[in-house]
Amino acid sequence: HGFPPQAAWLGINIFLFTYYFLYFNRDDQYFYTRAILGSALAWARASAKCLNFNSMLILLPVCRNLLSFLRGTCSCCRRTLRKQLDHNLTFHKLVAYMLALLTAVHTIAHLFNLERYNQSQQATDRSLPAILSDMHLQDSNKWLNPIHSNQTTVEYVAFTTIPGLTGVIITLALILMVTSSTEFIRRNYFEVFWYTHHLFVIYFIGLVIHGVAGLVRGQTDESMEEVHPHRCARYLTQKEENCWHNCCKEPEFGSIPAESWKWVLAPVILYIFERLLRVWRARQKVVVTKVVMHPSRVLELRMQKKGFRMEVGQYIFVNCPAISLLEWHPFTLTSAPEEDYFSIHIRAAGDWTDRLIDTFQQQNPKMPRIEVDGPFGTASEDVFQYEVAMLVGAGIGVTPFASILKSIWYKFQQDDQTLKTKKIYFYWLCRDTEAFTWFNDLLASLEQKMAESGKADFLTYRLFLTGWNTSIANNVALRFDTPMDTVTGLRHKTIFGRPMWNSEFAAVAAAHPRSVVGVFLCGPGALAKSLQKSCHQHSSLDPRKVQFYFNKENF
Repeated sequence: HGFPPQAAWLGINIFLFTYYFLYFNRDDQYFYTRAILGSALAWARASAKCLNFNSMLILLPVCRNLLSFLRGTCSCCRRTLRKQLDHNLTFHKLVAYMLALLTAVHTIAHLFNLERYNQSQQATDRSLPAILSDMHLQDSNKWLNPIHSNQTTVEYVAFTTIPGLTGVIITLALILMVTSSTEFIRRNYFEVFWYTHHLFVIYFIGLVIHGVAGLVRGQTDESMEEVHPHRCARYLTQKEENCWHNCCKEPEFGSIPAESWKWVLAPVILYIFERLLRVWRARQKVVVTKVVMHPSRVLELRMQKKGFRMEVGQYIFVNCPAISLLEWHPFTLTSAPEEDYFSIHIRAAGDWTDRLIDTFQQQNPKMPRIEVDGPFGTASEDVFQYEVAMLVGAGIGVTPFASILKSIWYKFQQDDQTLKTKKIYFYWLCRDTEAFTWFNDLLASLEQKMAESGKADFLTYRLFLTGWNTSIANNVALRFDTPMDTVTGLRHKTIFGRPMWNSEFAAVAAAHPRSVVGVFLCGPGALAKSLQKSCHQHSSLDPRKVQFYFNKENF
């Protein structure tokens, strides 16, 4: 489905690294610098260029308003182009891992550089590195080796110079951000992830300051014209006593100018605007109109906010200042655009959600204040772009599809002729029976409405119970012949176990041999891999026949 941007990004990284590695390894301007440092100079400089490039990119995938704007402006663009915007967090992680790798290369190269600077300063053998290291004695501006004393250690330089100290700080910040963003930490200790991720401010400040001191130097352009190293390098080690006309002057050196700020200035300004917009939107008043407590500790909040407009499948960020002033958590909207309120369903899944549910369960006359930022676009927005849609939700992952199914219900009510979608297959996987209850009412009313309007075959849904005990199994066996399902009370029977995706996809492909089928998932990564594989296996090589497009919720 087209050329992935990740491949272009990797290609640019390889090009930048190779180009600058060869440049610093061969260019005559750094002939004397290489005499002291060897190839470690090229390793340090090439990785620095790539670090700047990736630091420029790292903030863009998390500019949610920018992404929502792009989704809106390219609504008429190719489907694959819009789909790439849904991989924003995957790309953000890729860039972060590349930053970690390049930081390791850059740090190791500079440790070698410092060691070689130190050795050259301490050398007394009249070799070229030793002579170059003594040039500061004749003129304080002529130095090439930043270490001017025989007593200096690598550790001293690392913790007392601007590049050394900022290098240590931004490396520590990066280590903390990468390690705290693992799946385990994010799922179980979201607060740790949230707070450590704000070290990015220190990272960017350190990055901009890092190269200001200009410790790594090269020969100046004027000096190159006057005393080119190919012609004059030998005179530094073999000075004749009485030469005055054909001897070369000593070379002069200048610092490599700091340029990180040029790379990151535009994205940082864009991100500041993004944050200011979020703060402004969050300050707008939100009225909680209804609070519903569903089984399995699922809290439903219905809210109203002036000027709030949504599309199906979008999500918002929610903050409750009574619990935490700084923490914002994403929740998919479960209401339809046609309703006069917007709603979210919150499952107890950690400290913050537990405290929020407890706060709303207390019978206080005054409702706790809620701040809302959004809505933001996701893959599920595109559901009505497809003739056939397969919606797969796991547990609370059913929330974006609640919005979609409600919207379809309203479209049938209003007899909407513009609805492109002709068929929806809905799959919901749950561990326990209680989880089905809060969603049952919606499915039951949809069933009834579609039967009344003569479109009973528009929606086919399958509910899968992945965890059960003997009492449930016995109850189902006793009432097997009843028209309604014993678990959900719906017409479609609950299936025990997991779906056989190959047979499900084969059935859809057979029923719609010339359709473009959108497959939408809100669920775990393992299920995503399984569905993606099925999409590839069951898509026809002939573009005129059935094609499956995989879309996953990411936030």
